[in-house]
Amino acid sequence: MPQLLGLQTATAKRATINHRSVLTAIYKQPVSVAVSVMPLGLSGDEQADLSVHGGLDKAVYAYPSEHYAFWREARAQAGLGGIDDALPWGSMGENLSLLGLLETEVWVGDVLKFPHCTLRVTQPREPCYKFNAAMGFNTAAKAMAQHGCCGFYLAVDETGTLQAGERFELLPGPRRLGIPERFNAKMFKHLR
Repeated sequence: MPQLLGLQTATAKRATINHRSVLTAIYKQPVSVAVSVMPLGLSGDEQADLSVHGGLDKAVYAYPSEHYAFWREARAQAGLGGIDDALPWGSMGENLSLLGLLETEVWVGDVLKFPHCTLRVTQPREPCYKFNAAMGFNTAAKAMAQHGCCGFYLAVDETGTLQAGERFELLPGPRRLGIPERFNAKMFKHLR
């Protein structure tokens, strides 16, 4: 049964990215207590740019923990530390760090049934320049596009609470559109 390893939130803050001041909430911090899950996301979490993050269909961002090894290696190749250097949960900007559920196993409309709330898969995450800044190298978004390790957004079907360590069940939806297929269609522009 898949598990929620890490639960992270952030408030929107100003950061200098590409020599300009922007508002971002990509720098997530761990939460060790139960967090309320509301229709627009987690209590204590903000989205800075609602044109690309947030709203009912992008209320919560989930990311497979299995991809962290890839990012440690990519950062090491970019000269940003060793392959064994830790990346804390939330380093991809995710709210939920999951174990045992990859993008290849998830379809738009699938449901993640947690003990105290229910979330529905809506779409893959599309990386942007803020992801490059968070990872520390300017080809991180392209690497995500090439390797398909994107994670996915979730809508809140049933409000409640989430806590790190909880296990959850994947309930199949209509299974018409997989996350990898949707991601590849969206990422064509990054692969040129």
